[in-house]
Amino acid sequence: MADFQAVGSFENLSLERRGCVFMITMKLGAENRLTAKFCQELIRAFNTVRQTLGTNSEGAVITRGNNAKFFCTGLDLDEAEQNPHATTEGFYPLLHTILDFPFPTIALLTGHTFGGGCPVAFAHDYRVMNSKRGFISMPPVDLGMYFPGVGVLPRLKLRPQIARKVLLEGHRFTGEEALRDGLVDFIAQPDDMLAVAFELAAKWAPKAKAG
Repeated sequence: MADFQAVGSFENLSLERRGCVFMITMKLGAENRLTAKFCQELIRAFNTVRQTLGTNSEGAVITRGNNAKFFCTGLDLDEAEQNPHATTEGFYPLLHTILDFPFPTIALLTGHTFGGGCPVAFAHDYRVMNSKRGFISMPPVDLGMYFPGVGVLPRLKLRPQIARKVLLEGHRFTGEEALRDGLVDFIAQPDDMLAVAFELAAKWAPKAKAG
């Protein structure tokens, strides 16, 4: 696969492109905990893609973690405790940005996807998961925590029985379980994940072009 070329300048992520396919790599430590500032930076990356491609263009975006252990472990709970507006300043606007994005989006789940990382993944059109390592889980129910609205996307994207398994039971899904139950669309070996995600992005990129 040809190299991706860097686009723009960011602090806690990189934005690269190969043709009309862009890739956002989250780099806020290993776990990519979602602070308001980090969510705003992710929004800026998506907006950069949108502005670069313009209207009536082919294109797609892959969002991934920066290592084989984590994709995203959810909200920064310390910030959420100190700043009651953290989610409305960053997390919810990020979900809106991805859901309303005019180009196909692929979440490349390189590793563990926990808590608020799950709605971020579900906001994408497609999900590709590491077949060898990592779980998908929403554990707030086991921690006595509640964030308004986080259950909406699982309920919209998954069968009722599976959404219940995610939200009420806090089940930890392996790659095979996630594929079987419809949480992800593909699983792949760690060395093959990017190629699978890129092939998917390239396949559906033309759908963004009107007419």
